[in-house]
Amino acid sequence: MKTKSTLYVLMAAVVLTASCSRKSTTALEPVDYVNPYIGNISHMLVPAYPTVCLPNSMMRIFPLRTDFTGNRLHGLPLIVTRHRSASSLNFMPYTRAGSEPLAPPATMSLGYDCEKLTPYRYGVYLDETDIGVDYAPSHQSAVYILTFPPENAPCLIFGSNRGELKAEGRVVSGFQPVGKDTKVYFHAETDVMPVQTLATSGDTLVLSYPAGTTRLGLRYGVSFIDAEQAKKNLAREIAGYDIEAVASEGRRIWNDALGKIRIEGGTDNEKTVFYTSLYRVYERPVILSEDGRYYSGFDHRVHDDGGRPFYTDDWIWDTYRAAHPLRLLIDGKAESDIIRSYILMAEQSENNWMPTFPGVSGDSRGMNSNHGAAMVADACAKGLQGFDREKAYEACRASVEARSLIPWSDIPAGELDEFYRKHGYFPALQPGEAERVRGVHPWEKRQPIAVTLGTSYDHWCLSQIAKALGKDEDAARFLRSSYNFRNVFNPATGFFHPKDRDGNFIPGIDYRISGGPGARDYYDENNGYVYRWDVQHNIADLIALIGGNEAFTDALEDMYDTPYGMPRWEFYNILPDHTGNVGMFSMANEPSLHIPYLYNYAGQPWRTQKRIRNLLGQWFRNDLMGIPGDEDGGGMSAFVVFSMMGFYPVTPGSPTYNIGSPVFGRVRIDSGNGACFEIEAVNASADNKYILSATLNGKPWNKPWFGHDDIRAGGKLTLIMGDKPNRTWGIAEPPPSAEKIAD
Repeated sequence: MKTKSTLYVLMAAVVLTASCSRKSTTALEPVDYVNPYIGNISHMLVPAYPTVCLPNSMMRIFPLRTDFTGNRLHGLPLIVTRHRSASSLNFMPYTRAGSEPLAPPATMSLGYDCEKLTPYRYGVYLDETDIGVDYAPSHQSAVYILTFPPENAPCLIFGSNRGELKAEGRVVSGFQPVGKDTKVYFHAETDVMPVQTLATSGDTLVLSYPAGTTRLGLRYGVSFIDAEQAKKNLAREIAGYDIEAVASEGRRIWNDALGKIRIEGGTDNEKTVFYTSLYRVYERPVILSEDGRYYSGFDHRVHDDGGRPFYTDDWIWDTYRAAHPLRLLIDGKAESDIIRSYILMAEQSENNWMPTFPGVSGDSRGMNSNHGAAMVADACAKGLQGFDREKAYEACRASVEARSLIPWSDIPAGELDEFYRKHGYFPALQPGEAERVRGVHPWEKRQPIAVTLGTSYDHWCLSQIAKALGKDEDAARFLRSSYNFRNVFNPATGFFHPKDRDGNFIPGIDYRISGGPGARDYYDENNGYVYRWDVQHNIADLIALIGGNEAFTDALEDMYDTPYGMPRWEFYNILPDHTGNVGMFSMANEPSLHIPYLYNYAGQPWRTQKRIRNLLGQWFRNDLMGIPGDEDGGGMSAFVVFSMMGFYPVTPGSPTYNIGSPVFGRVRIDSGNGACFEIEAVNASADNKYILSATLNGKPWNKPWFGHDDIRAGGKLTLIMGDKPNRTWGIAEPPPSAEKIAD
């Protein structure tokens, strides 16, 4: 006799097989191409987790295991409150004989099989206990359907990790602390009345249901305000236990979001990589507004949202490069609301500093630099409305000038910052020199080249915002300091090279591996070969520093040609973030994303076309290791979306896009307000990667870039593709760089 849970597994297997084979006569919709398992096994560090959620929604879960190879689940999740972090408020189903006393199991560990997961639904079979699990989320609530064998009594054990739980009839509620002074609350209801309840501690609760119960529904809401608001969120979104209805609505919402970009041509695998990458961009930031109110981790108060959603959970160092520009292109209203949210965070914080890694419990001040300025500059340059530019500028300026540039710190500017203002670079320590400056992280170190280059770019972004606001004096001052990258350029080697406080280049630098773990003594997570190109705002001046177009192109090629020079394990022991290698180029980390497009600036766009298509094929694939490094909530995936469409925003803050090599024959981008931008790549294929000729809005186009104004109201870029490069196409005018200043 087959139990209901066994039948569930059989049905799941049939659905999964049909999905994988894709031989159904039903036309596939965008969400059908999403494979959340791509990248679930990491090349080195953190894998991409298969997240089940709605676009930018507070409710998110993923299976509780280390990665796809995890042998056991450590309970079932109720909510993930921070990207890539462990779930909060977990529970576990199990069964007990009616004669056994009610007691929690020894471990929250579950053997499992037959997992089936889409962006809007999750199913798994707990094989050792013969329990079936089916899950579907809404925005701030979700529903589980659990199926049990008929022999014993079903039980649920809830855990809240230092929080509080209570049970009243069919209701379980409580909270779990999340960071300092922040709590996540939940209100859960079951469709079967428990017969026994046991509180083993303040943060653990066990419920037992009638023996013979074979199906148990659990629906719940979550909140960062209080348990009563969690109850309201549930009531607003999920009325019963109809998981099919919840999943169907989730599917519709995902298709609407992913459908903002429609593609034709390409292989099924390429479509899967594309739409999976787009799905990753929607994982965050998340909307915290609950019935017009939101909790802010920046002042630990509940605020009225003014009728506009409040967003958080973002790592701007990772996402300003491509994820924010992509959102601006396909959903400007959301991007405007996000910037407005970050301005509110600055106002709610003690110093009016723009956040860097905003989360539900405040700003974690991650990485280096203050790239909120890039996000704002890009929005201003592309005409985005709906946020206070003056307030945004003041918050960004305060972040750059009043907050210390020391990486991973959230302290006021001090002696190293005063040194930077006076000398135009962040000083490095000599080998063996002890750190004496308070606030420098013992692991993250000074990162002087990363800080100098990143701050040069931030200053350029501030100059652009100031210029838009008519602050000409500020604009000129920040434009001058945006050239500070020159101060650490070593003309003898052609690399950016750390200097000590006396102005001496640090001796004995090996641009492949110098700088200790993660090269943090000098760079950050990447080596000198990658940071050689970290001047996004002024490639023209970088070309001049290196020696002109030919020398610049040769230097790019040299990076791709340079081997490890040591066993790979030795290299990655020093630079574990620096995976996805082609020579010394790392496809796995965000500072590399713009590099393949730089040939466009030096008169050889055909090399960009070749390099982009090769990198996409080598490192972004429809398999478990199909992401070359950490996927930081859309940071890297947005690069894939742009590049597969055929263009990329090399310089956020400049209203321009570099042209690459489209993967698909046709791409239609819905920018809202009735505007549609179309890219047609005639004869595009794996071999036909080179642009032979082009037209933009019906006119011949011989530039390897186009402007945001060219596509703001819609338009069409037509590219004639071939299998051999046209070395004369795209050389008429390089993409723009920063304004020149007097030397």
